[in-house]
Amino acid sequence: MISSKTEYKEYVKEDRKAADRVGRKFPLTLFDWPLRYQLALRRAEYYSNCKKSILYKPLVFFFQLRHRIIGNKCGYTIPLNTCGKGLNLAHLGTIIINKNARVGDYCRIHADVNIGTAAGKSGDAPTIGNCVYIGPGAKLYGKIVIADGIAVGANSVVNKSFITPGITIAGVPARKISDKGSSGLIYTP
Repeated sequence: MISSKTEYKEYVKEDRKAADRVGRKFPLTLFDWPLRYQLALRRAEYYSNCKKSILYKPLVFFFQLRHRIIGNKCGYTIPLNTCGKGLNLAHLGTIIINKNARVGDYCRIHADVNIGTAAGKSGDAPTIGNCVYIGPGAKLYGKIVIADGIAVGANSVVNKSFITPGITIAGVPARKISDKGSSGLIYTP
């Protein structure tokens, strides 16, 4: 959670590194919608968390609205303060994350991913560790824990916890299929 200007700058820097967009100049950012969304997300988090004064209320509203508008264009529904630094949204497409879910640092999320609650349980959302790769179409739901360094295969349905770090899980329902994990699939500092 961003709580200072220094942390905001660190989050933006790490998000750019994770997206492999370090050397790019500002005009190219105009055509990179996932990165534009991430910058809007981080700015909305910064103003919502750090600028509590009544003087900043219009700016807080503006940046939250901008975050929502760009999210609608990209197909992303990611609430504020749910994702750690180094987030990598690989492609445009539907990504839905529940407001109670927690996604760790340096995670890569592909299109058509849903991270939500179990049916009828509004507060039971997943907790995802650091350096996790989530493949296209994966669904993670319920009060589950995903350990650090796990790779979730494409179109997997994860409804139970996996606490062994550095493994690959896939299938419907998901099960361990390999000891490889997410190394080599994502940026790590």
